[in-house]
Amino acid sequence: MFEGQPKGLWTLALANTGERFGYYTMLAVFTLFLQANFGFDAGLTSTIFSSFLMLVYFLPLFGGMLADKFGYSKMVTIGIFIMFIGYVLLSLPLGKDSLAIIAMAGALLLVSLGTGLFKGNLQVMVGDLYNDSRFADKRDSGFQLFYMAINVGALFAPTAAIKMMDWAQQSLGMTEADSYHFAFAVACASLIVSIAIYYLGKSTFAQVITNGKKGAQSSTSEQTETLSKSETTERIICLILVFAVVLFFWMAFHQNGLTLTFFARDYTATSATGLTAMEFDVMNLVWCILIVYGLFGFFQSNTPKGKGIGAALILIPAAILTYTYSQQADTVVAVNAPIFQQFNPAFVVALTPVSIALFGWLAKKGKEPKAPVKIGLGMLVAACAYLLMTMSSLGLPAPQVAADGTPLHMADVNPNVLVSTYLVLTFAELLLSPIGISFVTKVAPPKYKGMMMGGWFVSTALGNFLVQIPGYLWGKELYIVWGTLMCICLVAALFIFSIIKKLNKVA
Repeated sequence: MFEGQPKGLWTLALANTGERFGYYTMLAVFTLFLQANFGFDAGLTSTIFSSFLMLVYFLPLFGGMLADKFGYSKMVTIGIFIMFIGYVLLSLPLGKDSLAIIAMAGALLLVSLGTGLFKGNLQVMVGDLYNDSRFADKRDSGFQLFYMAINVGALFAPTAAIKMMDWAQQSLGMTEADSYHFAFAVACASLIVSIAIYYLGKSTFAQVITNGKKGAQSSTSEQTETLSKSETTERIICLILVFAVVLFFWMAFHQNGLTLTFFARDYTATSATGLTAMEFDVMNLVWCILIVYGLFGFFQSNTPKGKGIGAALILIPAAILTYTYSQQADTVVAVNAPIFQQFNPAFVVALTPVSIALFGWLAKKGKEPKAPVKIGLGMLVAACAYLLMTMSSLGLPAPQVAADGTPLHMADVNPNVLVSTYLVLTFAELLLSPIGISFVTKVAPPKYKGMMMGGWFVSTALGNFLVQIPGYLWGKELYIVWGTLMCICLVAALFIFSIIKKLNKVA
């Protein structure tokens, strides 16, 4: 799984891991901060949240255009520094007045702009590593590994946010509203780590650093593919059709920071015991992930040493988990709403080798589906996630608020309902997101590679802007919220399968 990949993959992935850790630490508590600090209702919170996400994923279009002209590496570096300033501003406890709101808006704009310069262009550089014929057949698996690595950062982010807030409240006597700023400050530190990794490992991806002349590659890169005007047009049309589909996935997926977080706060049990309680300790998830990797190492290795390492990765974490359970089987553990956002990245990290192994096995048999088919299947799986939420919400009362506008806790649903939903959404994400990014870097005409990667993020941006629609439905019966998302994913899947022959032609 890890063999045969270019060295630069790991440097770029780790640089992105640091950035994503800070981003998801901030995102884990952001909507709750808006309501706790400023008293915004669900509708206004939804608009601010979705507008921020839209900018985060829309601005890479312009970041890609700038990179096509001035160089990807330069834009990546500038982007990190702009993001850093935004997180510093967001971490300042300025209160609740108009100045604080303006500062918050300015911080969000800076984070969005910096991400626009950083995110898409870093992924173009990853794609360019595979222009070398030695690595061409590793492109899809490479992006899956890249995606897995950056989710390591997202895995620890919710715990970091909660622990930092608890420390600020208990050790410094901060109010809940002010403690959110300490969680935001974590992002500042993570970006320092990110830029250090990027510069210290620069030699490993030197061959894809552009020289600033319209994105021309260094002499070590493979010769640029030449396409006719009609081929270029056909590829762009196919990419736009894919973009039109995936925007609805992101609308559904990024409910993790909005309506799914509202559900965690208002409907999910606030405490757990036994095995369920163990799920909410991030280290227990890490031990489970190591067991998965140990199983792959044990069964795939052809050497005694490899099998021994695999066995150790199985037995040691299993022993730790068994001991942990024996010590806290009856212990009541608090379940905080933001902590649920650790499950998606945990599942990404755990299931990536499963996905790579499955599609590698299908490829050997000549039956691996092409990228557009995987994207369509991803939409169907996302529809199944919201079918699960719809069925689990039947009989629950509609959301309500107290006289002062504070959301009321309406029920104590088993936390595993949300955990299972995140698991299904992760299956959908692995079929769609890393494969979609790989598809763009492969199909995009060379002259417009940065712009087309920006187009992928524009579709994500539009989807994120639509995230607010279910937020405005919050307050109605829950089956309306989840049923709407389920139907949207289903229609998008049917559309992509209706044009699958056209897409497979260029895949």
